[in-house]
Amino acid sequence: MTSAPSLLRLEGVGRDFDVSRPWLNRVVEGAPRRLLRAVDGVSFEVRKGETLALVGESGCGKSPLARLIVGLYAPSRGRIEFGGVEISDPARQAAAAPLRRRMQMIFQDPYASLNPRWRVREIVAEPLLVLGLLKDKSDIHERVVELLRQVGLAPEDGEKYPHEFSGGQRQRISIARALSGRPEFLVCDEPTSALDVSVQAQILNLMSELQARLGLTYLFISHNLAVVSQIADRIGVMYLGRLVELASADDLFARPRHPYTRMLLDAVPDLEMSGRARTPVAGEVPNPLAPPPGCAFHPRCPHANERCRSEPPKLIAHGASASACHAVEEMRI
Repeated sequence: MTSAPSLLRLEGVGRDFDVSRPWLNRVVEGAPRRLLRAVDGVSFEVRKGETLALVGESGCGKSPLARLIVGLYAPSRGRIEFGGVEISDPARQAAAAPLRRRMQMIFQDPYASLNPRWRVREIVAEPLLVLGLLKDKSDIHERVVELLRQVGLAPEDGEKYPHEFSGGQRQRISIARALSGRPEFLVCDEPTSALDVSVQAQILNLMSELQARLGLTYLFISHNLAVVSQIADRIGVMYLGRLVELASADDLFARPRHPYTRMLLDAVPDLEMSGRARTPVAGEVPNPLAPPPGCAFHPRCPHANERCRSEPPKLIAHGASASACHAVEEMRI
């Protein structure tokens, strides 16, 4: 895997949202503008054929980062490259359009991401028509039947509407639609979080099979480390808009470095830990409108010192992994 070329590369990517009160209110009340820094200086790469998972609690910036990558948001700063070509520059969007067709997104909620007024065959065929990949009706029909079979559905399911399916079946339809345009890179934004545990396993197995068969590359976003352990080659841990640890799945589960990663792992249910005391994730994520100075995790960290409270840590490589923690850098933990 390490020899595979980089397909996606992010360098210092950030995104701010203006959440200020209306202009007139600010003038009358003398209130300043308020910026929410949802993503702050994230850098990583995704190699061709691998699955990189991003994990973290709700509000850590995973979903905004996913939307930045597929172009639903424009970055406030930083650079996004796909296939060695920058796709984040607004002045080069026309040149980036063919590259963006090589990536698709699977959304979190299968109940909200499908048009309830369209039949399944229309939903799955939409990318073929929008991208102009097929025009003949018989060719489109054959492709839709092929896609439905790939995701474990029957050809006759194409005549049904989304409300006639269960949550797991709807997510299979979403996957079929994402694959319709023959992408090579899929951004999966918590595709199993709205599903039952047994159905989650089915969807994860399906995604692994499709990856092996079609040579796909995944960016898999989840808040659940137990889920990503089944599918990820590497895992990045995010906290308050920043990447705090990046390592192979095996290394991260065996030797977590960052205190936040350790807290997340302690909260993962494990049958082998029956009868053993658990350490839940302590505290709450700080207000992103007023993040703590220094390391954003220091109010919850048992290893924090004065440096942690005043100086933001940098993501430093430790062999094949990397972490952003003063305590790790100083070998205090």
